Amino acid sequence: MEHPPEHPPAPGVAVARTRFQDPSSAVPLRALPAAALRAVWAEGYTGRQFKRDLSAGFLVGIVALPLAMALAIAVGVPPQQGLYTAIIAGFLAALLGGSRVQVAGPTAAFIVVLAPLYATFGMSGLLLSGLLAGLMLIGMGLLRMGRLIEYIPFPVTTGFTSGIATVIALLQIKDLLGLKLEGHPDHFMERLAAMLRAAHTASPWELLIGLATLAILLGPRLPKRRLARLPKWLRKIPPPLLALPLMALVAWALGRWVPGFAVDTIGTRFHTLVGGQMVAGIPQVLPSFHWPWRLPGLDGQPSGLSLGTVRMLLPSAFTVAMLGAIESLLSAVVADGMARTRHDPDAELLALGVGNVVVPFFGGIAATGAIARTATNFRFGGRTPIAAMTHALTILLAILILAPLIRFLPMASLAALLLLVAWNMSEAEHFFHTVRVAPKSDVAVLLTCYFLTVVFDMVIAVIVGIVLASLLFMRRMAHVSEGHVTRPDHRALPGPLPEGVVIYDLSGPLFFGAAERALNAMRAIGAEVRVIIFRMEQVPSADVSGLVAMEGVLREMERQRIKAIFVGLHGQTREVFERGGLQDKEGEVAFCATMVDAFKVMNARLHTYRRRDLGPIRFQVLHREKTRAAALRPADPKI
Repeated sequence: MEHPPEHPPAPGVAVARTRFQDPSSAVPLRALPAAALRAVWAEGYTGRQFKRDLSAGFLVGIVALPLAMALAIAVGVPPQQGLYTAIIAGFLAALLGGSRVQVAGPTAAFIVVLAPLYATFGMSGLLLSGLLAGLMLIGMGLLRMGRLIEYIPFPVTTGFTSGIATVIALLQIKDLLGLKLEGHPDHFMERLAAMLRAAHTASPWELLIGLATLAILLGPRLPKRRLARLPKWLRKIPPPLLALPLMALVAWALGRWVPGFAVDTIGTRFHTLVGGQMVAGIPQVLPSFHWPWRLPGLDGQPSGLSLGTVRMLLPSAFTVAMLGAIESLLSAVVADGMARTRHDPDAELLALGVGNVVVPFFGGIAATGAIARTATNFRFGGRTPIAAMTHALTILLAILILAPLIRFLPMASLAALLLLVAWNMSEAEHFFHTVRVAPKSDVAVLLTCYFLTVVFDMVIAVIVGIVLASLLFMRRMAHVSEGHVTRPDHRALPGPLPEGVVIYDLSGPLFFGAAERALNAMRAIGAEVRVIIFRMEQVPSADVSGLVAMEGVLREMERQRIKAIFVGLHGQTREVFERGGLQDKEGEVAFCATMVDAFKVMNARLHTYRRRDLGPIRFQVLHREKTRAAALRPADPKI
């Protein structure tokens, strides 16, 4: 059901594609960049909405600030890389995108892909893969592939999303407990084993800070009657904005006055060389331009830009591009549901690609649409891309003003924040509901994707999940397709059915998974049959396997001199049959539009039909005999 627009356009105002027009309508490529922003201008942008967007963008920027740092740290890079991503990619995606309220930046979904990538190829490989992924996303947008997200089954997306959430949660245990691990294991089981071995290194102070942060973050989930007792101004503060500064202050105070208290902070964990001096935490400078391939790789040497490097990073870049596209378009769909608008998926992919191409030159990692930040943007009043652009500028100002204070944030607090993100991302309620109510085949796909994501790799999980879901879908469609002999006294027939004539009803798509089932009942047709009328009105489509199967049936019917009449062949099925050479053949095959026409053809020629008594009809569904010319061609002596 389509919702009415939140603010209908004034009379005479141009209609905006991202709100009113049919999303399937084709638009020229030149209309894709900044589709949402141009739609807003076309409808008329008011000063009142501008103030709302500025306010929403500022608040979203404050909420996104610790998230961007925490996500970068989870990948393994310094926290400022996540901030640079939110600034540059977030601004460009909003400026050029096709969604009115979407906010882009680093997201939790990327952690399971980017962390192993950084551990394997270093900073150079990480940024280059993001650049290549951006080029792929631009290509997907230009090729109008934005609607492909509709073809990824729900059990696949739910399975790998819940799997990603499980991996993210495990990654946070290290900082939440202050564990000192030996090495950097890449896979789930190895990482879990390393944490168990390092259990004796856990710090009660780190756990105390982490649990206190988590308690504050979970405050809004308290019963409403308890929340009502809190001051109104306190209830309006976003939980991360309250929890993280408060825990930084508590950790600083305990460190000064409690002997033996020590927790890791951004300042103690990360250091950056700026102007010949080592700066603790985040440098108070603007993002600087540099060539990604000149940054150090895993061995400390620049990877360089070569065909070999691109070939090595291409699989990882493809994974980043696909995950980015899926996450961004899913987030845009959620935004549409809240704002009652329609996003342009091709413009969104194009904008996301541009952001991911530009951001590596300033040290940023891969970015995509962020569902939680998008929802926060809408909740605070953001209704246009101006809000998301303001969010990026807010983070930029925070770097220039608050960088000296950010270094006091405890790592355990950031781990607690990501634990909550992982829980929200897991959608555990949907996961278990699907397991309870979905068909067993969908549950198998869901659990397979989840297991493969956790234990092996998200790429393997998505590929296996889509292939498995496709096979199960084809099996279901094969059960939909069927064929049977119609009773001679059926009321829908235009007249009495003569002896020696049967009507074979086909329904459902005639494709490679269904041809055997659809034509199988023909093997039971009796020896007295001289004419078979194929009713094809309920066959919407066919592929070459269906064509080959029908050719095999007709070849056997010709051998036994049984005549064929096709009724109601239409659309794509008719095109396939015509291209395959099936056409009217005097005395053998006839094509009729209706059953009335078929009865006229049959009655005019029935007395001339004589069948050979060669027993029941025999044919192989997926076997096609050679043509006469090929059969007469001499065999190759080398074979």
